[in-house]
Amino acid sequence: MDFTFTEEQQAAVEAARAVFGGVAPDGVPSPAITAGAVADDFDRALWTKLADADLLSLLLAAEYGGAGLDAIALCLVLREAAKVLARVPLLESSAAAVAVQTYGGEELKAELLARAGRGEVVLTVAANGRTGHDPAELAVTARRDGDAWVLDGVQTAVPWAENADFTVVPAHTGDGRTVLALVPRVHDGAVLGEQISTTGERLGELRLESARITARDVIDADGAWEWLRELLATGTCALALGLGERVLSMTSAYTGKREQFGYPVATFQAVAVQAADRYIDLRAMEATLWQAAWRISTGAGGALPASGDVAVAKIWASEGVRRIVQTAQHLHGGFGADVDYPLHRYHAWAKQLELSLGPAAAHEEALGDLLAAHPLG
Repeated sequence: MDFTFTEEQQAAVEAARAVFGGVAPDGVPSPAITAGAVADDFDRALWTKLADADLLSLLLAAEYGGAGLDAIALCLVLREAAKVLARVPLLESSAAAVAVQTYGGEELKAELLARAGRGEVVLTVAANGRTGHDPAELAVTARRDGDAWVLDGVQTAVPWAENADFTVVPAHTGDGRTVLALVPRVHDGAVLGEQISTTGERLGELRLESARITARDVIDADGAWEWLRELLATGTCALALGLGERVLSMTSAYTGKREQFGYPVATFQAVAVQAADRYIDLRAMEATLWQAAWRISTGAGGALPASGDVAVAKIWASEGVRRIVQTAQHLHGGFGADVDYPLHRYHAWAKQLELSLGPAAAHEEALGDLLAAHPLG
């Protein structure tokens, strides 16, 4: 077996490092001292650099100006993005675009994909449902009306909704299917209410009241939402991994130079043991992430459906990123709470990622259901 990344995937990582190398994680006001949103928009200058480096079109086919790479390449880039807390909708826009490419109609693909790859059109996904706990596809209803679909319902905590051109909204039909509707930011029957995330970024509560979406802009293909949902979850695990790696690196550097009783605190057994435990978390997060990304990328079979591997990755990412930032705050002491030092920002982003992934217990329950339905051995 060969577990190394391909040359193309490694090239994507190098391109990402070149773009993110100049990004400062404290480029906006701290969420700890800002009453409202830390900024009105995402980092448009960085978005342009990502487009110029062809990192917004990684998963798109050559006919749309893309590199034709896979979910593994996207996760590698997201890992680098999280290390600097890059304020861009890279995951949401990339995942939505490849869902359109895989499941959308020809007219929609021709209209949208090349522009999305160039960064001219920004996409996001409503994946949190009405409350953040219920399935997103059940929060909105969709019924066919002539050459259009009519949507009603509410989606909460939609990332970058105030700035994206289109929001991909999962909605359930009367016969139990799920469709994906591309809702423009400004559209009759669609109202956005501002929400603020733990990171201080703007989210949107999207209310749909008899919003008519043309059939061209609705993806009515079996499995489209399930595939998109799993890609979003795996990408979020990649963000958690990258953030955790940077936080552990910061902790190593700090404890290596912080002295007590004439010795660096990193040499104390209690400190070393805690750091070692968090390193184990990172390696488990990494292994389960690449397993999930590989299953999504290749469609390879296994003892369980790919959703089982995604559930395992979510368990480790949700628990692991929380433990890593908590240990980092503990080992930094009061310095970790200093708003002039970026660790508190990483803590806020980690908490947002944990909330986005959901509790590990829920994923363990889902994994148990899969094991019950697909006995091993």
